[in-house]
Amino acid sequence: MRQIDETHDPQLASWVESANRPGCDFPLQNLPFAVFRRAGSREPLRCGVGIGEAILDLTALGPAAPREGAAAEALAACAAPALNALMALGPQAWQALRRGLSRLLRADSPHARALAAALVPQAQAEFALPARIGDYTDFYTSIHHATAVGRLFRPDQPLLPNYKWVPIAYHGRASSIGVSGQRVRRPHGQLMPRGADSPRLAPSERLDYELELGVLIGPGNALGEPIPIERAEEHVFGLCLLNDWSARDVQAWEYQPLGPFLAKNFATTVSPWVVTLEALAPYRAPWRRAEHDPAPLPYLDCAALRAAGAIEIALEVALETALMRERALAPERLAQADFRDSYWSIAQMVAHHTVNGCNLAPGDLLGTGTQSGPAPQQAGSLLELTAGGSRPLTLKSGEQRRFLADGDRVILRAWCERAGFARIGFGEAAGTVWPAA
Repeated sequence: MRQIDETHDPQLASWVESANRPGCDFPLQNLPFAVFRRAGSREPLRCGVGIGEAILDLTALGPAAPREGAAAEALAACAAPALNALMALGPQAWQALRRGLSRLLRADSPHARALAAALVPQAQAEFALPARIGDYTDFYTSIHHATAVGRLFRPDQPLLPNYKWVPIAYHGRASSIGVSGQRVRRPHGQLMPRGADSPRLAPSERLDYELELGVLIGPGNALGEPIPIERAEEHVFGLCLLNDWSARDVQAWEYQPLGPFLAKNFATTVSPWVVTLEALAPYRAPWRRAEHDPAPLPYLDCAALRAAGAIEIALEVALETALMRERALAPERLAQADFRDSYWSIAQMVAHHTVNGCNLAPGDLLGTGTQSGPAPQQAGSLLELTAGGSRPLTLKSGEQRRFLADGDRVILRAWCERAGFARIGFGEAAGTVWPAA
């Protein structure tokens, strides 16, 4: 587990004034990474760090840049148009760079005047995927989501008997992952109408979002060599927001016996910002199971996991319809959940993924699966919020939604707050539904 150090001091302020404003997602204590360039330019993509409402261009530090050691090696990796090279270096390099950047950006930094030229306003930037994502695996870590969906698909057996033993997952499609701002075409697929004798090919009528986190892998493992749970987080660079768009009518017809396929592979949206595990150190919490639940098998259990394997991350999903945009109405929050309620942890995801010898690589993406809490208003999908479409939501605009309509914009947000530490955020992952081709 990452340790709390000088970079987490809540008294630290930055010479970047917008980073000191209450409620800011990117105060000095966060320093998330992204890949960007100035909007509309032909500049090369490069790595940057979020600070307030700006991006610190890591290729433009000039004389202030560290010249030797792990921090210098990590900074050199940031010249690439993706974070993979930095991710591959491991925690020692990441921590050294974080300390160095924190000191450069503090209010008392002697480099403030020189580094001002290395800032790019976020509003003037365009973002790319933070990494070259070679593989994508989506897990199913929320027992509340799994149970609620199970009641809709399998009323006689909502939670399958393996769920409390196995971190369930399926292999997703990396090629259709896009960054926030993605336009999502309503997908076609086979639909089986109720009472019909045969399916039909048509645009999905039950398009949904999923409120998730993405886990970006750092150093990989060799094929055939599992990652022990005690060392699993050494292989995790950081977290982002993730919306795994889902065609629920396609899913209902195709998901047995091998699981999701066309219902999931048409689009996944991630936030441009990656919040590192270093930044999340103050928000750790003990990982617990209900007393009557089985203890995990030994390869999924360790003392460090039980002491601090969970992370308290508030998650929120909001909806902006075309009518709301027309009337200049603010997006409406639909639900709020917390990653602390996840049944399986990040370390368990990594350990289970590799226990058979599967090799992970820098930049690989693991989805947490839809994050839902125990209360109805904590549901991370419309499938749950509307009970499979049987109870439509009435929005403040007067519109109703069972599932997503064309023109709907879905916005995911997340943040961490704890007494004695600064609030940090994840930015947002937003995507808009476009009509079927």
